Amino acid sequence: MKCQVIVDMLERLAPKRLAEEWDNPGLLVGSFQQEVKKVYICLDVSLPAAQEAIACGADMIIAHHPMIFKGIRHVRTDLYDGRLLQLLLSHDIAVYAAHTNLDIATGGVNDVLAAAVGLEGLEGLAATDEGAGAFIGRIGCLPEEKSLDEFVQQVKKGLHAPCVRVVRGNDRPVRKVALCSGAGAEFIGRAAFKGADVYLTGDVKYHDAQKAVQQEINLIDAGHFATEFPVVAVLADYLRQEAAALKKPLEVITDTVSADFFEYA
Repeated sequence: MKCQVIVDMLERLAPKRLAEEWDNPGLLVGSFQQEVKKVYICLDVSLPAAQEAIACGADMIIAHHPMIFKGIRHVRTDLYDGRLLQLLLSHDIAVYAAHTNLDIATGGVNDVLAAAVGLEGLEGLAATDEGAGAFIGRIGCLPEEKSLDEFVQQVKKGLHAPCVRVVRGNDRPVRKVALCSGAGAEFIGRAAFKGADVYLTGDVKYHDAQKAVQQEINLIDAGHFATEFPVVAVLADYLRQEAAALKKPLEVITDTVSADFFEYA
């Protein structure tokens, strides 16, 4: 099918109008008119991911993080980004990114994260300027109270995370949980205001942790990768279902080579 048809599928799930102003979602490499038989889905368009996509015979890569954010001033093939772009173009692989629009969208990254850690009765955490009813982050409840330590283990299991960082801001049982995938420390105050016992996110800094203690909210930093990677499998299933509904042949494969950049020694 045409690349445009796949883009239409993606934008039914995560309309570009939902994206933050600074973001750069959409078709970043390739043509809307090129034929696509096989799609590769990943979090980041890295050299290992691109090489796996090529080895699998993919015609299109769909990523969460855009590989291009700002204007390109040069394409140096002796540097990482230029080498990556050369590799993609030489194999005629289109690249599409669904970033903050997929974070915000119903059924997107934050809803997938909430499901992975066992939350129910979800509501939006923080309203955005991108449209009525558009929210970044989610807040919901566990089916039953847990201790913080029990919930930490549930998060690690649900996200396949070997390790998380924990800030103890209160000694209440955990029932109400707020979250934001990726880097969401800016919403710690919002989570506390809405009565969350715990806030789950990634990329937390020292003074963010201090703020959580001051506002008496527990904090779990599960990392940027672990809080976002679960959407890869869900997005793959979505595209398979959409293609089947159109009775169009489309093979969808997912990234098996990427991992968190951080190791814990």
